[in-house]
Amino acid sequence: MTQRRPNIVYIMSDDHGYQAIGSYGSRINETPNLDRIANEGIRLNNCFCTNSICAPSRAVILSGKYSHHNGVKTLADKFDGRQMTFPKLLQASGYQTALIGKWHLGHGGEHDPTGFDYWNVVPGQGRYYDPEFIEMGEQRTIEGYVTTVTTDQSLTWLEERDKDKPFLLMCHFKAPHGPWQPDEKHAQLYEDLEIPEPVTFYDDYRNRGSAAGAALMRIDRDLPRNVPKYAAPEGLTATEAKKWLYQHFIKDYLRCVASIDENVGRLLDYLDAEGLTEDTIVVYTSDQGFYLGDHGWYDKRFMYEESLRMPFIMRYPREITAGSDTDAFALNVDFAPTFLDYAGLDIPSDMQGCSIRQVVQGVVPDHWQTSVYYRYWMHMDKIHAVTSHYGVRTEKHKLIYYYGEALGCKGTNDIPTPKEWELFDLENDPHELNNVYDLPEYADVVERLKAELNRLREQVKDYE
Repeated sequence: MTQRRPNIVYIMSDDHGYQAIGSYGSRINETPNLDRIANEGIRLNNCFCTNSICAPSRAVILSGKYSHHNGVKTLADKFDGRQMTFPKLLQASGYQTALIGKWHLGHGGEHDPTGFDYWNVVPGQGRYYDPEFIEMGEQRTIEGYVTTVTTDQSLTWLEERDKDKPFLLMCHFKAPHGPWQPDEKHAQLYEDLEIPEPVTFYDDYRNRGSAAGAALMRIDRDLPRNVPKYAAPEGLTATEAKKWLYQHFIKDYLRCVASIDENVGRLLDYLDAEGLTEDTIVVYTSDQGFYLGDHGWYDKRFMYEESLRMPFIMRYPREITAGSDTDAFALNVDFAPTFLDYAGLDIPSDMQGCSIRQVVQGVVPDHWQTSVYYRYWMHMDKIHAVTSHYGVRTEKHKLIYYYGEALGCKGTNDIPTPKEWELFDLENDPHELNNVYDLPEYADVVERLKAELNRLREQVKDYE
């Protein structure tokens, strides 16, 4: 008897940094249900995004193509649903497909979700309380907390599906994206605790290019400007105010994560109860990483590790050894080819990623990728002021070039910024505090990495 093609439950949150997941060694919270996926499957230690911002990452995941090929470089771009995506291919091959939760790739015309038998998504960023949903084009408000409502809708679809067909469920949580509003159950969680500060919390941005110091993402200065509820009491010193802001921000953030973890548990329990666990791939990830006070920041965008690195845990009992992990590189552009591989489908030639199926089985193919190409296009947006840049990361080094131009991209500001390079020795400087680009002893490394950067740009056809 031929083995049934696996079901796929793809769970993605928004802005969930790996630093806040137990299986990644969190110092600040516990996530027992997420850890269950890792403990019963595999944890990827080096999964990276190719453009660390919400909409572009989602477009990369759907299309299997880099931002400059799928058309979504910035938050102002909308996804053209006429292009091929992995849900379309799964649907055409007999899978039932559903997308529930955050979409954030535009609405109306060619921008609503395509390739899904059922979709029910929040408009834009969505609301935490009594969220609006657009269900197959019809908008309605659903009472409750958005993470729980998204899970409720997902479980309803799972229960009502055709149980003779394999399925793809993409369950996309809005949380823990700002403005970090927890549900009532978790509103007092961590109230009596002091959450540890990250080791780079007091970063002063010396020994780097100018971009880090110019960014408007600082917890002590920019967070209360953008989220008014985080306004430190009067009479505190600058250091005391920074500490106060961090504690209030991180506790709300972690409370939102706690709700995610609880609702992921509900999905896992459903699979167990229905006898689906052995035949279902479960993935949990985030659309990118996030700064949780690291470098004194919140948000993402930079190519530094905390936003470049995505959490990615995966369970499939038929093929993946429980409690395993891998240091092999994976990218969000690899997700689409991976799911097509598991479904026994050909991977279209214009998809730019590679299936990680062998990798998660513990067999890293010969000539597997050992470098990562990254590009952030949203030059000097008004809120965060991060300059455009691209770069390459290898096992031991990271080279970043800030090219300082908007290049006509939507959602950017045509404000010139310095063209500059940064090089980090990740073995000796894992927190990326010292730019060694101009040091003579790194001249050979610079030459080698520039050659690799040029090779990758040619490989992904990024000529602009």
